[in-house]
Amino acid sequence: MKITYWGHSAFRIEIKDAVILIDPFLSGNPHFPKDKSVEQVSSGVTHVLLSHGHDDHLGDALDILKNTGAQLSSCFEVCMWASSHGIESINPMGCGGRVDVGPFKVALTNAVHSSSSQAETGTPIYMGNPNGLIIEAEGEPTLYHMGDTDIFGDMALINELYAPKVGLVPIGDRFTMGANTAAMACKRYFNFKQIIPMHYATFPILDQSADAYVKHMEADAKKVSVLALADEIEVSC
Repeated sequence: MKITYWGHSAFRIEIKDAVILIDPFLSGNPHFPKDKSVEQVSSGVTHVLLSHGHDDHLGDALDILKNTGAQLSSCFEVCMWASSHGIESINPMGCGGRVDVGPFKVALTNAVHSSSSQAETGTPIYMGNPNGLIIEAEGEPTLYHMGDTDIFGDMALINELYAPKVGLVPIGDRFTMGANTAAMACKRYFNFKQIIPMHYATFPILDQSADAYVKHMEADAKKVSVLALADEIEVSC
């Protein structure tokens, strides 16, 4: 599994027979590399996964879906929103659902957050429940993109059900877990092999580095890879 970090909560995941984009907030990210383009990041993409409907997660999803013909997997409301904008290949799901899309299985988990979009009208539009995302593929480590969330006790059930080995973890505070809480969630509820922090530094109101998170991880800090934009990492079972 090759994981490339594109800032905020956006990741490109490459596995056998699939290239997946998660929460592709690219052109709107003030730190998106000037020598890169959305077309480069989305080249060859087969699937787009959206954790929820906030605009800093929807990002460039519509354009990418239209230009690549990729399939969208997300909650029912986000998929219906995309369908209303001409997206035909959709895989609407609900929390707890687990769907085999061919090269991998995708499941939605709870996330303690909210979900709406106001990019088009300036008024928030309901976009369903926020979710975390599970990706399971044969021969690959199971990946858990937590979405935007606080800590919650049923993370223990997520670990029991899916036993994820790769954790993409929000740490930026204010809208998600901060450093201490995110570290507590990882240490108390999961046995991750690889952790990549996300959802920080994008905007001034978020924590600007992962230093405090790494410090709070203590002995498990060796599991954490702090990636810059466009950095990539290979993770195996």
